[in-house]
Amino acid sequence: MGLSYENIKRLDKSGMLELLLDFPDQCRAAQTIAQKATLLFEKRDFTKIVFVGMGGSAIGATLVRSYLYFESKVPMVVLREYRLPAYVDDATLVIVSSYSGNTEETLSAYREAQEKKATLLAISSGGSLRDFALRDGVTFIEIPRNLPPRCSLGYLSIIPLCLLARLGLATAPDAAINQTIKTLEDLRNQSLKPGIGQRDNIAKTVALKLYNKIPFIYSSSVHFDACAIRWRGQIAENSKALSSSHVFPEMNHNEIVGWDNPEKLFKNFVAVMLRDKQMHPRVAMRMDITANLIREEGVEVIEIWSRGEGLLSRIFSLIYIGDFVSLYLAILYGIDPTPVDRVTYLKEQLAKK
Repeated sequence: MGLSYENIKRLDKSGMLELLLDFPDQCRAAQTIAQKATLLFEKRDFTKIVFVGMGGSAIGATLVRSYLYFESKVPMVVLREYRLPAYVDDATLVIVSSYSGNTEETLSAYREAQEKKATLLAISSGGSLRDFALRDGVTFIEIPRNLPPRCSLGYLSIIPLCLLARLGLATAPDAAINQTIKTLEDLRNQSLKPGIGQRDNIAKTVALKLYNKIPFIYSSSVHFDACAIRWRGQIAENSKALSSSHVFPEMNHNEIVGWDNPEKLFKNFVAVMLRDKQMHPRVAMRMDITANLIREEGVEVIEIWSRGEGLLSRIFSLIYIGDFVSLYLAILYGIDPTPVDRVTYLKEQLAKK
């Protein structure tokens, strides 16, 4: 399967391409929604911030936590679970995100947060979460409907980031968001759009190298772990393919040893290093050394560098490249990127129990 515009349009029956092309506009719309949102609780000295979500509804929270790593003086954690830990209490801000509003794990955690008298903030396009929040007098932010949850990243990252700033828990991000939107638009128009040929299109180039391979995706743990998680999730959901992700420096204390076996399968592997010019110099050194070790095993290592100046721009740029890679990889596999039949089947089976 080729990556011509005609072939992409033929296979992309559900319109994933248009959603990716519109992503900078989604970030702009998210900023506006956050500015107009009404908070039903006062600023207070929260001792913890807990994000709750699953899958595509959780990655935005992971991005926010990663972005604020060196800024937030309040501990932040992202939970992808039914239950809340014992430390959640009435001094905890719990931000609950479910794009559909019907994610069972998230609704379970919402109810438990209510029982623990945490301050709740809910974000969804509707569903039961909306109903519960309106019933309970909980701050509810409604976002546009009819998107695959994984395509709501702009809403589910920009909105909570802006609201945290309004609560005095983060620096006002408007300038960083505007810079990010400009970075994404330039990246899309110069290096990602389907009309750009393979030689100048980083996403097409990488997708061709990942085709019929299992990618091992690596990033630094500070700021960019969300990027590696997003790449893995998008390759799974859009490309219907397996991949693995890990972070530096932790990877150097375990997984690096695994690059010995099974040697016979190495021809099926490819490593992807998500890199940033401002990462810790020792982490950069570790990535250089590790890349050489992997290359010595005959495995190709693809290095992808962040774009833009500000931190938020650089995080989003790596995510945006990965989103387009997953789209083009789906086309190479001859499939429509949008449907997630196995997720649908699983939910149907669970509903019968």
